[in-house]
Amino acid sequence: MENKRQVLIKLFISTLYLSAFTFGGGYVIVTLLKKKFVDEYHWIEENEMLDLVAIAQSAPGAIAVNGAIVVGYKLAGIIGALTAIVATIIPPFVIISLISVFYAAFRSNAIISQMLEGMQAGVGAVIASVVYEMGAGVVQSKSTSSIIIMVLAFIAACVLEINVIYIVLACILLGVIRTLIHKRREVK
Repeated sequence: MENKRQVLIKLFISTLYLSAFTFGGGYVIVTLLKKKFVDEYHWIEENEMLDLVAIAQSAPGAIAVNGAIVVGYKLAGIIGALTAIVATIIPPFVIISLISVFYAAFRSNAIISQMLEGMQAGVGAVIASVVYEMGAGVVQSKSTSSIIIMVLAFIAACVLEINVIYIVLACILLGVIRTLIHKRREVK
């Protein structure tokens, strides 16, 4: 295992890089965090990454920052979380600052407008990839209750148009109930 200083340096560089080159919202960064921290560095397991993403999504705030916080905390405690926060916040802060300075020029530029429109298609594909990978992970777990919860959450959000906050709260409640039932069975 690498020493803590090396982990912090890699964590800072990785989250800075991911934050700087991830466009389209927080869900895009989830796939990239997985590729970097699960597939490349092997710092965390895939199931653990899904749990961390669930925690990040359930917390208020931007999922990119929340995801970096939970991964950083998992790897190096409070100092890891702080390192990840700073690295994740620097690129958007600099970019937004520059855009705000030149807003008038960007607002009416047809090329910039077309570029942003084109990026939406790529962002849609990346988000679809995240959904597929996370859904495949749930299906591969072969947990009938997890699959049912996933399908019901999808129906609630996409068909019934129930507010996502209520869905997340219901899933948290179901998770707590499942855990309590599982622990009681282990005791017996």
